[in-house]
Amino acid sequence: MDKNSLTSASNSIESSDTAAQKVLEALRQKENEQATLLCLASRIAAARNRQDLENIIDEEILALFKGAFYTLCLLHDDKQTHFPFLGSNTMPGENNPVNDGIFDVALSSTIPLVFKITDLVKRNNTPSYILHWQQMGIEELMLVRIINGNEHKGVLFLYAEKPLSFLNSQFGLFAGMADLLGTGICNVLANEKIERQLEEINQYKQQLEKENFLLLEEQRSNNGFANLIGGSIEIQKVYRLISQVAASDATVLVLGETGTGKELVARALHEASPRKEKLMVKVNCAAMPANLIESELFGHEKGSFTGALERRIGKFELANNSTIFLDEIGELPLELQSKLLRAIQEKEIERIGGRATIKVNVRIIAATNRDLEKEVAANRFRNDLFYRLNVFPISLPPLRKRTEDIPALVSYFIERFARNSGKNIVNISHKALEKLMNYSWPGNIRELEHLIERTVLLTNSTTIKEVQLPEKRHSALTANSGEFHIRPLADIEREYILKAIKMSRGKISGPNGAAAKLELPSTTLISKMQKLGIKKEHFIDRNGAGE
Repeated sequence: MDKNSLTSASNSIESSDTAAQKVLEALRQKENEQATLLCLASRIAAARNRQDLENIIDEEILALFKGAFYTLCLLHDDKQTHFPFLGSNTMPGENNPVNDGIFDVALSSTIPLVFKITDLVKRNNTPSYILHWQQMGIEELMLVRIINGNEHKGVLFLYAEKPLSFLNSQFGLFAGMADLLGTGICNVLANEKIERQLEEINQYKQQLEKENFLLLEEQRSNNGFANLIGGSIEIQKVYRLISQVAASDATVLVLGETGTGKELVARALHEASPRKEKLMVKVNCAAMPANLIESELFGHEKGSFTGALERRIGKFELANNSTIFLDEIGELPLELQSKLLRAIQEKEIERIGGRATIKVNVRIIAATNRDLEKEVAANRFRNDLFYRLNVFPISLPPLRKRTEDIPALVSYFIERFARNSGKNIVNISHKALEKLMNYSWPGNIRELEHLIERTVLLTNSTTIKEVQLPEKRHSALTANSGEFHIRPLADIEREYILKAIKMSRGKISGPNGAAAKLELPSTTLISKMQKLGIKKEHFIDRNGAGE
């Protein structure tokens, strides 16, 4: 064999060795990538929150690709904008448009992309975040889309402070790592949702536990008043009605003047029912703004209206397998009465913004001081809802019709408030008690309770000898002497607001409403009306028009 042939053979062997080495090197690189991805997969699978993912990216991914910073951007639900989810130096903007020539290109690419920052800055309509990273001294960025299954989730940005930092040979590893992150992000988002729901449930649980504690305290301090006090013929009728209906699931409508103890009757019904192991849920229909009552009763889904930042569980769901007490049911707006009717008839509800119906097993007890039959006749209350509620009515007598119960009530209140105030008051004089029994009690038991509390605080002996009954209010100027009498400012304000509303024919808001005439926002006027106890019946006649 001549010299040229030997040289050719030698070169051929060297070329084969080089090719083999390249194949071996590629295999080693592939094995290293697989090992790296397995290690990352293990850590990402264990990630339970954003901080866990941040640690993985900071500790491993940045070092692996020689990146200085990163931003992980996710798509909003509208799929038209994106926002920074994680980042070592978060780029600006919570609602960056997807179609900016960078994010959307990366999102549609099956392989990672590398851009020079100087090339991007030269473009028209350069996104603000590119200008931000140019000011940060970034020379190059590498992007890869984040997907989970077939769902596009977002884009991962890596930023390098030196040019030519990102190599094509790293694309396979970068893409594999992005796939792992897609799964990890979905796990973290699911955990966050579960944590929010658990927190919401925990808040409601704490609220119910607090209400239950306060209820138990009230029952202990009331020494049985939750089960009513008195032995008059009128109250004995109420006892019999409670015993007859308590064990059933029948809807009960408790009627009576303000202060007659309607809530106490509702609690007595619940405590005597098979549902007593669960807490009775109370809703005051008069204490909530009309735009919030539906959410309070039936709940809402996140994003169902402005301000609905989280899902809310309504009172009907909370009262499932228990009792819901709808106090002041006569104040419920007409537009919500139909939804309440459905909940009672069908035993199912829908959260605001929800698509699914929710079955509920709730016992309804409603109460009002209004004459609902007159409200129905005036078209202020649905007749079908009235018939649904009026299955088993219980009418509570006013205190003036059960005066024989006043001594027992007075004795109970004296003992209770004397104990709370640390005073040794054990009796009331016959003269003072007779004075109480001859009074008409327009505020009923609640008025008696408050008067005894005030009297106990003013008494310094063991026996109450005198009680100061409320006097009738006089006009600001007496007719005879022209003498000026000082009146509470709240009374004057209440009178003035009522006159303004009546002059506006019962209209509150709008250009001809009372709020405009008083130069107040309608919400402020409504708040003042609630504080001063101004209700519709004070300025609306029987025909529904302002006086």
